[in-house]
Amino acid sequence: MQDREALESLVRRLPKAELHVHLEGTLEPELALRIAERNALSAPFPSVDAARAAYHFENLQSFLDVYYTMTDVLRTEQDFYDLTWAYLTNAATQNIRHVELFFDPQAHLSRGIPFGIFIAGILLALEDAETHLGVTSRLIMCFLRDQPVEDAARVLATAHLYRDRIAGVGLDSAEAGYPPQLFKDVFDQAAAYGMHRVAHAGEEGPPAYIAEAIDVLGAERIDHGVRCLEDPALVDRLVRERVPLTVCPLSNVRLRVVPSLADHPLKRMLDAGLLVTVNSDDPAYFGGYLVENYVEAALALRLTRDEIVTLVENSFTASFLSDEAKAAHIEAVRAAAALP
Repeated sequence: MQDREALESLVRRLPKAELHVHLEGTLEPELALRIAERNALSAPFPSVDAARAAYHFENLQSFLDVYYTMTDVLRTEQDFYDLTWAYLTNAATQNIRHVELFFDPQAHLSRGIPFGIFIAGILLALEDAETHLGVTSRLIMCFLRDQPVEDAARVLATAHLYRDRIAGVGLDSAEAGYPPQLFKDVFDQAAAYGMHRVAHAGEEGPPAYIAEAIDVLGAERIDHGVRCLEDPALVDRLVRERVPLTVCPLSNVRLRVVPSLADHPLKRMLDAGLLVTVNSDDPAYFGGYLVENYVEAALALRLTRDEIVTLVENSFTASFLSDEAKAAHIEAVRAAAALP
């Protein structure tokens, strides 16, 4: 489909799930500046324009430097509620019906923000979104892989008290040089608590990190995973085992994982039979939320209508929803896709 207007209409009409979005990465500069003023803090940037001018990244680390500067304004339960609610209200306008949302507790605990403060704000917004917007959710707590493993273990010891509200654990932040195996014991403990496990792998790191995340961490889903195509045997395994990959096209361009959307491997991943999904990652920084990721990738890669529908169906198939809920959502996708 190459008609932008028709393509966007289709994407917006289809009910969708988003499985790879970082709560802190949805902090728009307008909200960050308002929160800084409310908390009597120095603004992270002098203006919204100055903030956006800084969003030109050479790699993952250059992005993370700005990301943590912006995150520093978040101090109170209300701040975390406002951040979460802002993302969820936007998600509702994009016809996102289910979200599996990442958050980074270490980024806040290291600034002296108690776990109970940020989790209360996040959970209340998630509850309100389900009640008032019809958006269901699962919360996934990520460990920062460039921080000590012992720190991750301490965070999990606190988080397991909320394990009825925190569905799973993940692994994010700087990937290169931090193999998944470092976090084996922490992921084993999370599994013992009955939590789902996912991991960022194969973005900056090599394809071997993808296999390691599955074999050592027990990862049920791989976040990014775009470098899997460098290893045909790994691709065969991922297809055979139906391991989901949560791909983020605009993020991959902004962080120089690929030179352009036209070079993005999403189409080749689909053609290979991989269970691939489209997501926005850190949309406040990477130029678009979920609809924009679908539309821009579809235009650049000349995706067909059927391929777009497949990607949307995959977003529910790859989720941690019940089989019954998945089937109901996929039926709704197909009904919306059948409309002229």
